[in-house]
Amino acid sequence: MSDEEYSIYDEVEIEDMTYDPALQTYSYPCPCGDKFEIALADLQDGQDIAVCPSCSLMVRVIFEVDNLPKAPDAAAPIAVSA
Repeated sequence: MSDEEYSIYDEVEIEDMTYDPALQTYSYPCPCGDKFEIALADLQDGQDIAVCPSCSLMVRVIFEVDNLPKAPDAAAPIAVSA
């Protein structure tokens, strides 16, 4: 979607967001009392819009892909003992 299709409430630096390594999501407080959320995988794919699940507000996340945490490699082989 282009910027014209979004109603962006604010722009937020990723350093101001909270990262949850277990859920692999970033969050930031929303004025409605809930939190804006965006998944690490979405950021790695170049998406930069975090949404609040409780209201219609969205924020643009300012970040560099190279500075994101590395996602665990799901394709890594698992050792199996015989």
